[in-house]
Amino acid sequence: MKQISIDPITRLEGHGKIEIFCTDDGDVENVYFQVPELRGFEKFCEGRPIEEVSQIVTKICGVCPGCHHMAAGKAADMVFGVEPTTAAKKIRELFYSAHFVHSHIAHFYALAAPDFVVGPTAPKADRNILGVIAKVGKEIGTEVIKQRRKAQEIQALLGGHQTHVVLNIPGGVRKGLKEEDRRDIVEKAKGFVEFSKFSMKIFNDVVLGNKEYLDIILNGPYSLKIHSMGLVDEKNRVNFYDGKVRVVDTEGKELYKYSPVEYRDFVAERVEPWSYLKFPYLKKIGWKGFIDGQDSGVYHATPLSRLNAADGMATPVAQEEYERMFATLGGKPVHATLAMHWARLVELIYAAERCLELAEDPEITSPDLRTKIEKTPTEGVGIVEAQRGTLTHHYWTDERGIITKANLIVGTTNNHAAICMSLKKAAQGLIKKGVTVDDGILNMVEMAFRAYDPCFSCATHHLPGDMPLVVNFRNTSGDLIRTISR
Repeated sequence: MKQISIDPITRLEGHGKIEIFCTDDGDVENVYFQVPELRGFEKFCEGRPIEEVSQIVTKICGVCPGCHHMAAGKAADMVFGVEPTTAAKKIRELFYSAHFVHSHIAHFYALAAPDFVVGPTAPKADRNILGVIAKVGKEIGTEVIKQRRKAQEIQALLGGHQTHVVLNIPGGVRKGLKEEDRRDIVEKAKGFVEFSKFSMKIFNDVVLGNKEYLDIILNGPYSLKIHSMGLVDEKNRVNFYDGKVRVVDTEGKELYKYSPVEYRDFVAERVEPWSYLKFPYLKKIGWKGFIDGQDSGVYHATPLSRLNAADGMATPVAQEEYERMFATLGGKPVHATLAMHWARLVELIYAAERCLELAEDPEITSPDLRTKIEKTPTEGVGIVEAQRGTLTHHYWTDERGIITKANLIVGTTNNHAAICMSLKKAAQGLIKKGVTVDDGILNMVEMAFRAYDPCFSCATHHLPGDMPLVVNFRNTSGDLIRTISR
């Protein structure tokens, strides 16, 4: 038995490693994906006032604080039995659209593009954002930074800070939008729309225009036939902020559609002793193990699954690109893991267009910002789409609004089983008898998890009774010289 380690894995949010076990003949027998960090934020929330929780959870990580802020804020609304005003909802969604713009730009250019623009087997010293800039030019690199900065400025304006957000309060938002600020956001959002279309053009030219890359997407070892989850509006179109969760099966047929408060009837969680991450699965099907197919309880909640689960997009250019993607890939649903990058760009266009729509809405400057709270706090669930998947926050409180229990199912956690399975499939397809396992091959294994844009810093919530710890000591050449463990 031979063991191959990819440690640390790269271009993700958080830390992780991949252990590949091969037979004596050189074929892959099993793959373990491990995340050696723990957050456990549910316990931190206990004993705190529910109205504080939307601010507390922004500290889970610095990548998707707006997602946790929004899910916790919606849960707090439900705890107090209050519906935010229309203007407050639009301000929240405006903030959230800008949050998606900055995050999807970051993933495409900094985390994903090095594999396709620079090349999956290019020298690892070049497979990074600097390598991408060297290929596409400094002007484009500068534009990437500028558009991300503008998206962050909108979040800071509306939320008080781009990371430590204080926008939501139960029943509404803390402050409104001034007319001069609205006009500024309109101009920024117009830039987002143009830049998102430009990003799609780069994908068309560099990825879809390259037969080798297209072959990797469609015929490489990156296909996983599992169910798809995503939040949809009343017309079954993709929605990041509000709606019902829709699940479609491996053939694209609707399995379930449920409101946030019903999530425990449809999703269950289980644990494995070798991971701090839980493994959610479809409760009505049950856990059948790490298997794909129609009978499996495994699902994914990603940009691709959102498009699979929806009937379309709510904005015009995104809808055109949605139709083109599925027409090119043979119709819905698509099970090509690397098509998540394409789906993410369709979502980038939608977020940019939605940002512009909301900024041009006259009601966005209404002073009607909060609905008065009149009920005793009890229990609430908030669900939004995070960039990395469907995000659920569930809080129980006493009659004073003090949190007694919390449960979070984070976007990446939904995809944990799927990521493990995708890595095993990729490793088994790439590492075989007679194949030299070099850095390029191992990077192509990593590409299987990278497509999910995982954020492990906010996804680890299972503590298996003790704190297993392994410390590896390496010399200056990177060779393992000593291991201690408990």
